[in-house]
Amino acid sequence: MELNIAILDLYDGEANEGMRCIRQIISEWGKENDLNLSVKEFDVRKKLQVPDTSFDIYISSGGPGSPLESEGSEWEEKYFAWVHNIEEWNNNVLKYPKKQVFFICHSYQLITRYYEVANVCKRNSTAFGVFPVHMLEDGPAEKTFEGLTDPFYAVDSREYQVIEPDYDKIHEMGGRVLAIEKERPHVPFERAIMAIRFNEYFIGTQFHPEADGEGMSMYLQREDKKKTVIDNHGEEKWKSMIEQLNDPDKIRLTYQHVLPNFLRLASGQLKTTHY
Repeated sequence: MELNIAILDLYDGEANEGMRCIRQIISEWGKENDLNLSVKEFDVRKKLQVPDTSFDIYISSGGPGSPLESEGSEWEEKYFAWVHNIEEWNNNVLKYPKKQVFFICHSYQLITRYYEVANVCKRNSTAFGVFPVHMLEDGPAEKTFEGLTDPFYAVDSREYQVIEPDYDKIHEMGGRVLAIEKERPHVPFERAIMAIRFNEYFIGTQFHPEADGEGMSMYLQREDKKKTVIDNHGEEKWKSMIEQLNDPDKIRLTYQHVLPNFLRLASGQLKTTHY
């Protein structure tokens, strides 16, 4: 079976681990399932590149900066035009197969703002580390989350958040709110929404499901990255991050299940499509 996968790179040319991890998961999954994969990357912010509707599966990455200040920018208008084109394809009863899209972190914040289904805003403080993610009522039934514990653990790195979801609007779209960040009753802040299924074909997570413990640990132990983390978050946070990245009970499950499940489900839908 041949699959064409598009990765939308929203890192704006900044060095990152996200793209490496996405490539790695796709490659590993393709080999495990003996698939012939064609993967193409699109530099959305630097080169204003977006894919057309000819791909089977789409993954849109995280990225730096504010998901609010890009409103009206040329790259964002192109990005939302791409979203609209995928929507039109999926809503057309004559168009098959349907296009499945996974939105990660920055992309998740953008698509939330696009649909106007929650409040995207700046956090009181930066979230950086490995954190528990708690499923809501619809979480366990989400097939992309199959194999996860509740709570499960994920890498979180963000200055912005999605809060105050409009449940009625999300349900009208055919969506579901799947997970929130850890419950902290003693802190007077709204809990961030960590995952939303927007409709039958679009799903997004605030956390980074692509993060792999070993690679991220090596990355954060580079002297320049170590200094950056300690300068911004303190040495205890750096030590805690390394410890949790190397804990096999933490993010390995998330890495092994979320995006691979998404790819499996999306490719399975392609197999069952009748022309």
